[in-house]
Amino acid sequence: MTTVRAAAALLASPLDVGRDQAAREAARELSRAGYQHEPLFDRLQREISQFLGDIMSGGGTGGGGVRSIVVIAVVLAVLAVLLLWALRRFSGGRRTDSGAVFGQRERTAAEHRAEAERLATEGGWAGAIQERLRAIARDLEERAIVTPMPGRTAVELAEVAGQALPPHATDLRAAARLFDDVTYGGAGGTREGYLTLTALDERLRSARTGAAA
Repeated sequence: MTTVRAAAALLASPLDVGRDQAAREAARELSRAGYQHEPLFDRLQREISQFLGDIMSGGGTGGGGVRSIVVIAVVLAVLAVLLLWALRRFSGGRRTDSGAVFGQRERTAAEHRAEAERLATEGGWAGAIQERLRAIARDLEERAIVTPMPGRTAVELAEVAGQALPPHATDLRAAARLFDDVTYGGAGGTREGYLTLTALDERLRSARTGAAA
């Protein structure tokens, strides 16, 4: 509505009003209180459009026209960078909320266990629980008990590993729920929860599939 009022103010001006006076009228309209609460995106869009319009209206032949083209190219480049940044941020957020066990950095089971112990020593129980379950998942993959699959969730891991190791299926499902609770449910990790996963990790390290047994 505020942009409409600005346009209306320009249309209401006499036809012989000069460019400078029209610009002053528009600036006076845009400085009113209504524009102070304009959303940031709308304000940026309006200012960029106005900026480009000023360039185009003032651009002519010769050096001025070349400068206008250069400025427009720079503005478009900045907009492209901002768009790429927004897309990457959205993509990153979507990956974080996907529920996958592993993050972007690939580690061995031993590295996940070492990180879990370090976090537990510092009292970071939520992080320690996450790293211990990742150690379990990576260990099962390294031993070919489960097939590696990018983006696998904790629940999916528990289902696949439980089928390969039926005696531990219930404990694996409980471990997956604990992982999801501290990672996506906002629950705080506890020492008891971490010790439960540590004990499960130790049992699974010596476990064998039915076929191997």
